[in-house]
Amino acid sequence: MMHDLLDNQHSDEIAALLAVASEGSFVAAGRLLQRHPTVVSKRVAAMEARLGIRLIERTTRQLRLTDAGAQLAQRLRTAIGLITAAEQEAASGAAKVRGVLRVAFPAAMGRQWLAPMLPAFLAAHPQVSLVADYSERFVDIIAEGFDLAIRIGELHDSRLIARKLGEHRRILCASPAYLATHGVPAQPQELAGHNCLRFSGFATFPQWQLSSGEQQQSITVTGSITSNDSESLLAATRAGVGILAAGEWLLSRDLAAGRLLRVLPDWQLGAVGGIYLVRPSAKFAAASTLAFKSWLEDQFSAGPPWQLGEA
Repeated sequence: MMHDLLDNQHSDEIAALLAVASEGSFVAAGRLLQRHPTVVSKRVAAMEARLGIRLIERTTRQLRLTDAGAQLAQRLRTAIGLITAAEQEAASGAAKVRGVLRVAFPAAMGRQWLAPMLPAFLAAHPQVSLVADYSERFVDIIAEGFDLAIRIGELHDSRLIARKLGEHRRILCASPAYLATHGVPAQPQELAGHNCLRFSGFATFPQWQLSSGEQQQSITVTGSITSNDSESLLAATRAGVGILAAGEWLLSRDLAAGRLLRVLPDWQLGAVGGIYLVRPSAKFAAASTLAFKSWLEDQFSAGPPWQLGEA
């Protein structure tokens, strides 16, 4: 009986039904499954014939799951989730940390601070191989199959388990040469008269929402460079082009070396956020995932490395 339920034909039918339910058409479901739409249609029809019930209403313009089809699709998703959890539970009991670990890092921070740490983890766990993705785009770690990710700022995804590694502050800075030529702003309002290098990825762009304790100031800034790449803006700031607002993690080395100076040191851009290690909220995690989580928490236990004066 168990073999009958899990044979290839039935699993193909299940995959076809769930693909149609999620994508809304045979064409889109075919793209998802990398099968011709007629193959997907035939698999759903075979499932309907086997069960003796219509699962999809077909019209010339659209497809719609019947009540029975929608209920079956939901039950099947639940069953697949239980199977996945069972596999994860088995993997978590492995005696050795091994296998492929997929992690997603924010690009600039990942390259600057996290990538140099990874060789030490691999040396401690030689049977683990890493697939590391560096990107500034929002990564859906569940849909894209990542085991872990680093997130900056606020978290809104309830499907994730999060561990805060440290604080995230955005501060303002400029080169000594720029400040010597253009003056040092004493109040946030004075930024309107300065060349402010604008990162287009800020949620409030083109405004800078500044805060100091209970005080709040909103300044619409202008400048000669606007970019979605923080590292290129940092290079321009070093060269004396203007004032930059960016994460403390990006600026700390230049500030420590004297290449940059704080501007309006009592103010920061936005509220204090966090650096988070996140993973899917499945009940069980593989041993390699838990090992990486524990190891990275140790690296941040004394505080983020950019706050410790590390080179």
